[in-house]
Amino acid sequence: MGKGFYIPSLVAMAICATQLAHGQQDVPVARPSSSATSLELDRAVAVVNNQVILASDLDLEMRLFHLLPINDRRDSSPPKVLERLTSRALIEQQILQEDPQGLETDPKDVEDSLNELRQNLPVCKRRDCNSQKGWAEYLETLGLTPEQVTEYWAQRMALLRFIEGRFRTGIRITPEEIQKYYSETLAPQYAKPDEVPALDKVSPRIQEILLQQQVTALFDDWLKSLKAQGQVEVLDPSLATAANPAGAPANPTAPKVPVPAPTAPAPKPPSRHMGGGGGGI
Repeated sequence: MGKGFYIPSLVAMAICATQLAHGQQDVPVARPSSSATSLELDRAVAVVNNQVILASDLDLEMRLFHLLPINDRRDSSPPKVLERLTSRALIEQQILQEDPQGLETDPKDVEDSLNELRQNLPVCKRRDCNSQKGWAEYLETLGLTPEQVTEYWAQRMALLRFIEGRFRTGIRITPEEIQKYYSETLAPQYAKPDEVPALDKVSPRIQEILLQQQVTALFDDWLKSLKAQGQVEVLDPSLATAANPAGAPANPTAPKVPVPAPTAPAPKPPSRHMGGGGGGI
């Protein structure tokens, strides 16, 4: 197995985009069940600044989880999924405040990205995902429709575009930083010195890793600020721990303050596998 390293995920918990319920609904909602003779009651599990997240949103996110790049498939437990949903609701609300069209994505770009996804999903090596029929049949095994996935993927792309534009611009990685990562992090991963790739061959990869680490640090601080200013109420006690930790209540009246740029975090040890982390970026 070849040696190498992967680009860390841009934002561990934000780029797993999902379809959220919009509006101020706070009562159970009847939705069709698998049986034609009965109805299953949907229910609100959280409210984020008057935006409701339903149990069906939680279920949908967990189904969509199977389509994410392998490096983004983190904890899929319901509390963690709800944490991602509440965070994403705050991000989407902020995007729309700044730009009412900020969540729109060119349908052609979404189609192209989904075509790439269909070619790269390991399960699609055994299925005819390149055809509309084969793709729909695979999604059906996950309880999904092509329309749901298209909407989900468009939202994911809009969030990644916002994060890239807001936090990546202006970051510069110096040659000294690249040299330090090469000497202290990459090279020690190889058993023999003559196996270490030349610096000029891996310098672009190292630069991207360091850039992504700084983007992630900036984003994490910004998200903490959003959470401190927002109002998140978890209605299901079994989901409350992760989404709204005890001792850290949301404060809807907190004043907005500039978020200082943090120092670059220490690089994590690289994986042995070359790959394209960063959620497909």
